[in-house]
Amino acid sequence: MDVLLQQIVNGLTVGSVYSLVALGLTLVYGILHIPNFAHGALYMVGGYITLLSMTSLGVPYFVAMFIAILVVGVLAMMMQRLVFHPLRHSPPIHDKIAAIGVLLFLEALVQLIWGAEYRSVTTPFTEVISILGITVTQQRILIIFAAVIVMILLQLFLKKTKTGSAIVAMSQNREGAFLVGVNANKVALLTFFISGALAAVAASIASPINLVYPGMGHLVILKAFVIIIIGGMGSIPGAIVGGYILGITESLGATFISSTYSDLIAFVLLVFILTMRPQGLFAKKGAHANA
Repeated sequence: MDVLLQQIVNGLTVGSVYSLVALGLTLVYGILHIPNFAHGALYMVGGYITLLSMTSLGVPYFVAMFIAILVVGVLAMMMQRLVFHPLRHSPPIHDKIAAIGVLLFLEALVQLIWGAEYRSVTTPFTEVISILGITVTQQRILIIFAAVIVMILLQLFLKKTKTGSAIVAMSQNREGAFLVGVNANKVALLTFFISGALAAVAASIASPINLVYPGMGHLVILKAFVIIIIGGMGSIPGAIVGGYILGITESLGATFISSTYSDLIAFVLLVFILTMRPQGLFAKKGAHANA
């Protein structure tokens, strides 16, 4: 039982990171119907900004996280304005090609500036805590709680503010949102900023237990796409639940089956769920998003 509980906690840790990355991805898809393949690069840049803020500027961990949120959020807005906005009337394939181009460009730029070596982020939360036979570091507890707090704040923003309501309205009915005067450009920019901020938070809290390197976003973004397909394309609840389902499933599978196949589990789970529910767990029939 202790082993099971330990792996569930580990799964919640991994799932928290997956959910944050998938949330940013699904927000952009829900508003603009763009599968932003460059989102993994935003995650990677978030890790580097956190690391460099602490090592070069000497700022504390949480200040470095805040800097990463601002930098990556602005970078995501620039991506929307300079890359995706000019392509808004182009065939859908152009968005996908452009996103892949941005991904490759950012990875090459980071590797040119800081090299390809693996780096580690230090954290003030290194103490190991034992509860009910479960051993967990403070950093892993921080990951879970930080992710939950960010998700709650995001939901409150979307439900309780005028700007958040505009984002929800556009995700549910673009034409109707335009008719009632929603500023599409403003909503798109803000959505990309939030998407980048979520990627930065995920990278900042995950980097101390992982490593920072130019390709760190590859596997994370692949799994984020699996999550938003499982949860339902454009569904915010689906991104959250799907992330935790995948994280816990991977953790349990690595322990009770084999760690060799832990990454394969994501795609087996995808096939299984889509066989049972092709539209995803939370998608409404005929709707692009379910916020």
